[in-house]
Amino acid sequence: MTTRRTGNGARLHSEETGSPRVMARKVTSFDIAQMAGVSQPTVSRALRGNPAVSEQTRKRIEAIAQQLHYTVDKNASSLRRRESKTLALLLFEDPTPDDSLINPFFLSMLGSITRTCALRGYDLLISFQQLSSDWHVDYEDSHKADGLILLGYGDYDEYAQRLDQLVAQGTHFVRWGSVQPNAAETVVGCDNIQGGRAVTQHLIERGRRKIAFLGTATSGSPEFLDRYRGYADALALAGLEKSEPLHCDAISTETDGYNAMVNLLQRGATFDAVVTASDLIAVGAIRALKEAGRLVPEDVAVTGFDDILAASMAIPPLTTVAQDSRAAGEALVDTLLALIRGDSAPSIVLPARLVVRSSSG
Repeated sequence: MTTRRTGNGARLHSEETGSPRVMARKVTSFDIAQMAGVSQPTVSRALRGNPAVSEQTRKRIEAIAQQLHYTVDKNASSLRRRESKTLALLLFEDPTPDDSLINPFFLSMLGSITRTCALRGYDLLISFQQLSSDWHVDYEDSHKADGLILLGYGDYDEYAQRLDQLVAQGTHFVRWGSVQPNAAETVVGCDNIQGGRAVTQHLIERGRRKIAFLGTATSGSPEFLDRYRGYADALALAGLEKSEPLHCDAISTETDGYNAMVNLLQRGATFDAVVTASDLIAVGAIRALKEAGRLVPEDVAVTGFDDILAASMAIPPLTTVAQDSRAAGEALVDTLLALIRGDSAPSIVLPARLVVRSSSG
């Protein structure tokens, strides 16, 4: 007979026949993890049949569990899940002029998410997404939270790989963003195409004909791309052509908006209006126009998107597209809770609303 002592003091005895029996106490998943050379969350996922664990690792863990006569206490596991009553809100770090590193639009949504969690009887855990670590792995397995709300993403083409991993391992999560056709994950977002179309049509109705667009319109920025598509649709409906010299890339910061407008002016392009992909871009663009001696809105009308607090306080106050942050927060929480319950939870597209102020004339 041989004896093996695990790291937490349990003595696991095996006869020469290989049939094990446990002395001193009941075997736990931590014992299996030590013998398999993996983490305890990996053992939990493997024994639940989670596809995120490779078949080779799963078979090794199952063999050790069978050898030790280990069985999953489904009642205890279910109880732990019910008693968590916590959701995790993970924010992407955005470049900001202050120390918050949080997009101002997400700040406006935070209050609604917090309030809705409280009304539904859930606590809210708030953290930044640590893209250099496995933040996407252990929230449910460690029972920190029953599910995740994701705000922001950086370059979506790179971020989508993390979303695929979340889907594959069966994590309950919902994200804010552009609702893409045939997407595997559940998304709550704004109708960005409709918003881009509405604000461009507004400028056309005001007599503007040479309308520029500031914002990075690529697959890596799907929300900006949808806003650009709405802008292009409105131009086409009015019989106006979109022009590449009238489009400058910019991420959602005042600095990028300022630099994009300087770039546009240096090209010598003729324009009488600018649609921007966010309010922050618009605020930076207005500053560059003023420095160049262009009057807003007399010479150039400027519009934004989001309707953050800075939009109404800009000089002149900014015409923009409002996203309903209160409805967004409620939808994110309620959709996630539906997923946790195992209910059907399709993606949701919320309507955009044009807010007219004096920056558009």
